[in-house]
Amino acid sequence: MFPARKTLLSALAAVAVVLPGAASADEVAVAVAANFTAPMQKIAQLFEQDTGHKAVLSFGATGKFYAQIANGAPFGVLLAADDTTPEKIGKEGLGDASTRFTYAIGQLVLWSKQAGYVDEGGKVLEKGDWRHIAIANPKLAPYGQAAMETLDKLKLTDKVKGRVVQGENIGQTYQFAASGNAELGFVALSQVLEDGKLREGSAWVVPASMHEPIRQDAIVLKPAQNNPAAAALMQYLRGDKARAVIKSYGYSF
Repeated sequence: MFPARKTLLSALAAVAVVLPGAASADEVAVAVAANFTAPMQKIAQLFEQDTGHKAVLSFGATGKFYAQIANGAPFGVLLAADDTTPEKIGKEGLGDASTRFTYAIGQLVLWSKQAGYVDEGGKVLEKGDWRHIAIANPKLAPYGQAAMETLDKLKLTDKVKGRVVQGENIGQTYQFAASGNAELGFVALSQVLEDGKLREGSAWVVPASMHEPIRQDAIVLKPAQNNPAAAALMQYLRGDKARAVIKSYGYSF
């Protein structure tokens, strides 16, 4: 009896070591750029399934997240819409500069909810049969800055500026275009793709040469420098599963 019981207890102890339990799981609060909403929701689910750790997500404008982080917001990881904000955070001691890396390179697209409305080369911008174009605030949102750089390259800035509807971030900008309040919108390709295909409407993928690269960097913030979930998430974002999701939404690396 006793030897058998001892063997059983030893086996159970071995299983407890192998299987991740609730005691070994941690949480990390993640501030996520609005353009990365859909892919990060999928990645967070996979991350929890594969590691047992949980990523608690908040979505918004990178500029606003920076202000919150500087004022002590307890985020553990920032997935920014640019590379300059994480660099600044590292230099200011608000995060661990050694953890910073580019998790995705964003793609700007001119999009309309109407099928067949946006043509190749964005020539629709030169036509006068539209009233509004949605653009994210270029002072807060890298996609908005890229949109303005594109308009400058096309020499159309002065022509369209009186018809711009400005979104606080790329999420709100997409809503303006999706609701029809703006016939056109410069949005993130990730917002209009599903399973690698355009979900609806019509679009022109803006060539990368039209604007500065939209490098999106991640960084571990000061409150999570010793958080196992934060370290695990940064590693997971570099892995094959996460990268497959990221690529399916039109990002590159």
